[in-house]
Amino acid sequence: MSRRFWLSAALLVTLVAFSAYWYGASRTPDASKPAKGQPPVPVSVARATTRDLPVLLEVVGRGEAYATVSLKARVDGQVAAVVFSPGQHVRAGDELVRLDGTDFALRVRQAEANLGRSAAQLSKAQRDSGRQIALRERGFISDEKVNETRTAEAVIDATLRADRAAVDLARAQLSYATVRAPFAGVVGAHLVFPGAAVKLNDTVLAVVNRVRPLYVSFSVPERHLPRLRQALARGGASCRPAACLQVEVTVPGEASRRFVGAVRFIDNAVDTTTGTIQVKAVVANDDEALTPGQFLNVALTLDTLKQAVVVPSQAIQQGPEGPFLFAVNGEGVAEVRRIGVGASFAGVTAVSGTIQSGEQVVIDGQLRLAPGSKVQIAPEAPGVPPSANSS
Repeated sequence: MSRRFWLSAALLVTLVAFSAYWYGASRTPDASKPAKGQPPVPVSVARATTRDLPVLLEVVGRGEAYATVSLKARVDGQVAAVVFSPGQHVRAGDELVRLDGTDFALRVRQAEANLGRSAAQLSKAQRDSGRQIALRERGFISDEKVNETRTAEAVIDATLRADRAAVDLARAQLSYATVRAPFAGVVGAHLVFPGAAVKLNDTVLAVVNRVRPLYVSFSVPERHLPRLRQALARGGASCRPAACLQVEVTVPGEASRRFVGAVRFIDNAVDTTTGTIQVKAVVANDDEALTPGQFLNVALTLDTLKQAVVVPSQAIQQGPEGPFLFAVNGEGVAEVRRIGVGASFAGVTAVSGTIQSGEQVVIDGQLRLAPGSKVQIAPEAPGVPPSANSS
């Protein structure tokens, strides 16, 4: 009797629990279908527009001097004076370092004296040759004597030419005692000081960088190389900054300042360790805002999508079947649109699919939306500002 009682009680509890579960489930609304009478969901919207959109490749680069030279002494000597200030702007030919030129000046004087002696000896030999020729014509001396005189004249003439070269060499060495800037640019810190001994082609006296214009060096993944070459080829043989493959350079943390340049160099080999290829662009840098060695953000324009349909980037959502967005139809109902995503630039993204220019897309409030939800549109956001050639 007791066992039958407990079995009946357990069966009754099970029936009551199942009934409660069925009743609750029947009253739960389907998440995929909004319940009737649900209030409109407040959202913010913007309109899709049509415009030309650049296809950008964003990388990190470094500033690089357009030309750089480490000046070394061309003669052994001692530093007499350093006549530049660290960081000074210099012009081509400006004096930077002066070596003690006393020895070189004395060598010039010695070579000039030797040259004068040889010139006097040659003059005497020429007069002797003239007299010997006159005496031979009168039969007083033999041809052998005349030939000896002419040989002596030729030897002295060769000595004269060697002395002239020695004078030029001594003067050149004297000029090497003054180290000058080879081009206009910015000179670095003092590397030597008065009294320091320097050796021929060994001691670096100063470093000069040309920074106007400036190279910006960066690496591009090799998968972009074909497109990069195609874009550069469109500039033609006479590639001007306006026609070449353009880059936009910014300083990290200063995105408001932008510098426009053009690609002028693509390396001839891919770095096998990194899978990238070295590229250099030229930036005018007229105000010298960029410095060699500085980290820079580089945006490389590979192509331009003509008349693409673009929407604010925040309108695009990711789902299990790929990217989508919510569009608001004329009845104020949210519709799901499956899209393809293209290039992004300045907060907007090019899309393909069923979205058309002029349609309203939801940019805020998507988490509370479901297909078919009624929406309450907040004041329309500025959305995508049309370009000069947008339609």
